[in-house]
Amino acid sequence: MVRAIYPGSFDPMTLGHFDIIRRASVLFDEVIMAVVGNPGKAPLLPVSERMVLIEKVVKDLKGVKVGQFQGLTVEYARQNHITVLIRGLRAISDFEAELGMAQTNKQLFPELETIFLMTKAEYSFISSSTVREIAHLGGDVHQFVPTPVNDYLNEHFSRGIK
Repeated sequence: MVRAIYPGSFDPMTLGHFDIIRRASVLFDEVIMAVVGNPGKAPLLPVSERMVLIEKVVKDLKGVKVGQFQGLTVEYARQNHITVLIRGLRAISDFEAELGMAQTNKQLFPELETIFLMTKAEYSFISSSTVREIAHLGGDVHQFVPTPVNDYLNEHFSRGIK
């Protein structure tokens, strides 16, 4: 059984993230979409809310689970017997940053293979930071995020961040 991890802040989850996890779900027996809590950042959504939203979005994808962790991805992977790390790429600039991270991870945990999946072209410009900024200003993000995420953002941030 091949277990994979797709780590990220997913703050919030976008259609680009969903595209990557949907395609990864058919490649591996189990994929854990792991929400990384970063205490150094001020998130738009608490980790617990991100996890609930992701679970709603991926509920129909076979073999996809939602988890969370803080710290090194390689340690989470090692402790959970995960051998594949999935990373989504939107542009060449993403690859440059991700390549260095993949090489570092390989040094720390040689059994972990990084697999890069290119996001579909129609999602290549979407980023969580852009969605956060639009939501922060009370804008419409429905074309960038899955429906449960859009509904949540509309309910909580329709007039901007409170």
